[in-house]
Amino acid sequence: MITIIDYGSGNLKSICNGFQEIGAKVLITHDKKELTKADALILPGVGAFGTAMKNLTKYEEIILKHIQDDKPLLGICLGLQVLFSASEENPGIKGLDVLPGEVVRFPESQKNDGLKVPHMGWNNLNIRKKSSLVEGIGNDYMYFVHSYFVQPDDDKIVVATVNYGLDVPAIVAQENVFATQFHPEKSGNVGLKLLENFLKLV
Repeated sequence: MITIIDYGSGNLKSICNGFQEIGAKVLITHDKKELTKADALILPGVGAFGTAMKNLTKYEEIILKHIQDDKPLLGICLGLQVLFSASEENPGIKGLDVLPGEVVRFPESQKNDGLKVPHMGWNNLNIRKKSSLVEGIGNDYMYFVHSYFVQPDDDKIVVATVNYGLDVPAIVAQENVFATQFHPEKSGNVGLKLLENFLKLV
């Protein structure tokens, strides 16, 4: 069962629809007992880092235990960012710290180059390394909406980047933890292919 964590900060229905379209059984829940039984967890996220972490506090132990039990987890958009240690968006608020590193805002100089912040729209991936998550996926276009991006301490976890004035991590993976800065559920057939690849890991 694919279980989407309903912690009040996510585009739950579209993610659910994406998984259902590829034939997955999906549950959206905030029930801790259901979350502990999950074969795979989806950590969505829309909005501010600090609000998300406040809402995630009661699920943090479940998420970390899920990862320790070597079960797959997929973070999407803000769900990627909260996996990291901290964010410039809300200084002093600790992230889940599953992946060491910081979340930073796009520099103001982007505007001088004619690049709007937030980064919103379709941009192509640059696949940097092999991963089961990107099997059958090339430098395809995915749909992004974000003003902040991650800077991992370990560059080796970066599977793909996107260029938006600078190279930004678009997909990260470490053992059973996977995350995308873009929205695969809004990225057409290629995005569904990525969800299908994740499903194969379950």
